Amino acid sequence: MLSEMKKGLIWATADDLARNRGKVISLYRQILRSLNSPKLELNLAARLAKKAEARAIFMLGSEERSVHNIQDLIDAAEYSLSFLKQGKIPKLIQ
Repeated sequence: MLSEMKKGLIWATADDLARNRGKVISLYRQILRSLNSPKLELNLAARLAKKAEARAIFMLGSEERSVHNIQDLIDAAEYSLSFLKQGKIPKLIQ
């Protein structure tokens, strides 16, 4: 994703933000769906708390304009999603 963004710029252009929008929304939805998985041993309150935490992270991330920070957020979401699909809570967000 970073290689697709304008080289040499530290701030994302409108085109960069539009190009990442679909990927970010997809990751957001997949994470919320994965938190509903019966593989995760979470009660309803814990499940709702994790969903609220994910929403807050993505809301804060939606205001980010640095190319490198946007890529870091996407990488962190993919990392977290890989753990959630295995039925595990990522250590960094526990």
